[in-house]
Amino acid sequence: MNTDPSSPPAKNSRAAVITGWVLTILPSLLFLFSVGGKFFGGKALEESFAHLGVPQNLAVPLGVLELSCVVLFLIPRTAVLGAILLAGYMGGAILTHLRIGEPVFMQVAIGVVVWLGIYLREPRLREILPVSRV
Repeated sequence: MNTDPSSPPAKNSRAAVITGWVLTILPSLLFLFSVGGKFFGGKALEESFAHLGVPQNLAVPLGVLELSCVVLFLIPRTAVLGAILLAGYMGGAILTHLRIGEPVFMQVAIGVVVWLGIYLREPRLREILPVSRV
């Protein structure tokens, strides 16, 4: 780990950056699909919200929140903040599904992919996250 705060962070390899962007775009597309469903509604959204016990009138505010997080995540300058907010959003999704006894593997996996993507494309994270090479 670099202990000199004035030195620039280590560069990521080209392969790591490309992989990081792929792992950024994939969950972002899932989130954008979800946002579209929340904005345009329909019978599937009504059934899903009823099943989860979420009031229908929260669809658009949740869509705006989700879209805001994804936009922040996709902009390199705000990507870490976006990843933090998406992790919080997925935490809420995990709780919602656990509350009704459903599995949460997909929500956990999406959160892991979000953080793996940002870790691979953002060299500053390698300096502060406690992952070391042996």
